[in-house]
Amino acid sequence: MRIDVISIFPEYLAPLHLSLVGKAVATGVLDLAVHDLRTWATDRHRTVDDTPFGGGAGMVMRPDVWGSALSDVLAPGATLVIPTPSGERFTQRTAESLAVSSQLVFACGRYEGIDSRVVEQHRRDGVDVREVSIGDYVLNGGEVAALVMIEAVARLVPGVIGNPQSLVEESHGAAGLLEYPVYTKPPTWDGLDVPDVLLSGHHAKIVRWRRDQSITRTLERRPDMIEALDPQSTDKADRALLAANGWFLTAGGRFEHTADS
Repeated sequence: MRIDVISIFPEYLAPLHLSLVGKAVATGVLDLAVHDLRTWATDRHRTVDDTPFGGGAGMVMRPDVWGSALSDVLAPGATLVIPTPSGERFTQRTAESLAVSSQLVFACGRYEGIDSRVVEQHRRDGVDVREVSIGDYVLNGGEVAALVMIEAVARLVPGVIGNPQSLVEESHGAAGLLEYPVYTKPPTWDGLDVPDVLLSGHHAKIVRWRRDQSITRTLERRPDMIEALDPQSTDKADRALLAANGWFLTAGGRFEHTADS
């Protein structure tokens, strides 16, 4: 996969060369390039912004500068990702959909954002444009959001994560549940013990315990995920645990809490 990031603060993206993503770049699993938007500015001050039409506070990033940059960086079939608080919410499903792209280009806006005609132009020209928000809050620029999204997407690319099975069991993965609690040595620490089942060596019991813990944690913290859970992914023991907590499979083929019925 090819990943390009365009920003007026290219140094902000230095963490992409650390940890697993950095290793994937170093080994060629990922092809990563960070570009300084000011490279495409045409005046001696390297100006990339101007005052908004209609008045108002702040500055808006110029469409001509962004247009030139994206024209040079976008390859055929690429996906243009624009981090913005007004975009669709970024989720694990979003990451999965982006992970199949041949090229992702992240356009990191600043100030009051990028002139809206940049999105309009590229959509008009058939580019897959995704305006995406990592949460209901506002950042000073798109760089932080780009770092979050790139890490979430990159770890789904084959060869980035050493054990692909970890992608199945983790929170928001294919199982549709939050991940179970994890423990390591020492078996006793500060008066707290690792659950006996994890020390038993009984594989089937460990699998069942972890599954029960995932369901219980999801029930407590994210009941909305239980509502979205695919009944075909559950077994008799799963449904018994859910029923014990007031969640039953309805005729409509979804889990609902009795208090909500």
